[in-house]
Amino acid sequence: MAKEVTVEHFVNGVPASSITCVKWIKSRKSNAEGACVEVAELPGGGVAMRNSRHPDGPALVYTRAELAAFVAGAKSGDFDHMTA
Repeated sequence: MAKEVTVEHFVNGVPASSITCVKWIKSRKSNAEGACVEVAELPGGGVAMRNSRHPDGPALVYTRAELAAFVAGAKSGDFDHMTA
């Protein structure tokens, strides 16, 4: 069973549109075809992530440590096979 992550009062799968008072940002590497993931800092230090093509859809919520582990893995090439 998947672990439910709660940061402050934000739970995985919460509608992204219900997360107010945040600034959603996307990578400068995003493209015009909508291949974008947006992230927002949450009160209390967490990070929310959403699909920019579905801004009202569900948001995934991560702790900073979880996001740091993902970014470190991406930088070291752990996920390169998924983009080829």
